[in-house]
Amino acid sequence: MMSRPYIFITRKCSEQQLKPLYDIADVEMWPEEETPCPRNILLEKAAKADGLLTMLSDSVDQELIDGAENLKVVANLAVGFDNIDVSYAKAKGIVVCNTPDILTDTTADLTFGLILASARRLMEAADYVKQNQWKSWGPLLLAGHDVHHKTIGIVGMGKIGQAVAKRATGFDMKILYHNRSRNEEAETAVGAIYSSFDDLLSASDFVVCLTPLTHETKELFNKDAFKKMKNSSVFVNASRGAVVNEQDLYEALVNGDIAGAGLDVFLKEPIGANHPLVGLHNVVALPHIGSASFETRYEMMNLCALNITAVINGEEPKTKVVI
Repeated sequence: MMSRPYIFITRKCSEQQLKPLYDIADVEMWPEEETPCPRNILLEKAAKADGLLTMLSDSVDQELIDGAENLKVVANLAVGFDNIDVSYAKAKGIVVCNTPDILTDTTADLTFGLILASARRLMEAADYVKQNQWKSWGPLLLAGHDVHHKTIGIVGMGKIGQAVAKRATGFDMKILYHNRSRNEEAETAVGAIYSSFDDLLSASDFVVCLTPLTHETKELFNKDAFKKMKNSSVFVNASRGAVVNEQDLYEALVNGDIAGAGLDVFLKEPIGANHPLVGLHNVVALPHIGSASFETRYEMMNLCALNITAVINGEEPKTKVVI
């Protein structure tokens, strides 16, 4: 009797959503939900695995791939895949899959939540009440800035960017965007206006970064970029931490070059309460929860399971990464 394929999952997930895997393979799952699988264990498990279900925190590099002789498929529980050496995997005949589209609206909701929380000082206001500081009403008590009728500049007009732009129309915002190429669909659907990067920075009240991490976008938001922004503007990042020079952002916030920031991602995650940006009153810092709704995360898990199952069965996966 032939042995069943072996699948290793690098973080605790919903077994119910992963049922397609259990039907066709022996499945082992790292038992921790928040603690990453240690590198040495990941290498050990990958060495005998036919399939891996990975997180953004897992590095699927040449070392891992070279040691994984049976590996046929890597399914990443994310849209991004900068933790995987996709070209090397492809050269070794390994299929890489991701989870696009599913999390578009959920991440757009969170991104717009960051805009509102940063502009209207929602976290500060909630803490103000919790810390028993609310003693009376004042005409400028915790006054923030309006979002409606302002200009939003979206850097990276992919599907999530377009979903954020759609939400901005409900606030009667003027929508600027910068992208590697024109997105005519966004221009038609939501009236977005294509802009150069510099013009977008100088004209926008809210600069929202939704660009993927590439050589071109690494530290795209640096001292020069923040200097070009309005003193009253808010910077929001829900893409990747490495697109921002965090020291430059800190200085821009402290020096008053920009008014505030809403951040769901950081250069090295997780961060602690001692991170310089966290200590600033005008920063809303979240623990990378862009797609963290039960509905979306369950659907992402299920898609990963279906992708791995398809490849193991010699079929085409639903969402193969093509580079």
